Amino acid sequence: MALKVGDRAPDFALPADDGRTYALKDLRGKRVVLYFYPRDATPGCTTEACDFRDRQAAFAGAGVTVLGVSGDDLKSHARFRSKHTLSFPLLSDPDHAVATAYGAFGEKVLYGRTSMGIRRSTFAIGPDGAIEAVWQPVRVPGHAEAVLAAVAAPTR
Repeated sequence: MALKVGDRAPDFALPADDGRTYALKDLRGKRVVLYFYPRDATPGCTTEACDFRDRQAAFAGAGVTVLGVSGDDLKSHARFRSKHTLSFPLLSDPDHAVATAYGAFGEKVLYGRTSMGIRRSTFAIGPDGAIEAVWQPVRVPGHAEAVLAAVAAPTR
């Protein structure tokens, strides 16, 4: 079942490459952009991460915490983050439990081949823990800009 605007965001607690564990319950009262990406250091994922990085000051200015999630391990995340000077934490979800809870893991088709994996997806979560916006599937060009425009807009 796909998450939609107004749904309660599934709780999570995942380790990050900065040595911390991020839990949704600890982020209550803050707005969060949680984006799921397939793999560190691949072309589309690198572009997406750098696009979020390039808008990090604007996200922070809007009071939004950006968190990236993939199944890669913390060492891979640390290399990826360091190489591209990413200014937000990358969370490791090796068993894909959180991605599954968000509907971001499942069957996908790439170059005509079907496989199981993370489907690029982004969720804006409000301070009350409710989903404010969903982008699924995500096309990388212009995505971070669209997310920023949505979360920086005045709340209704």
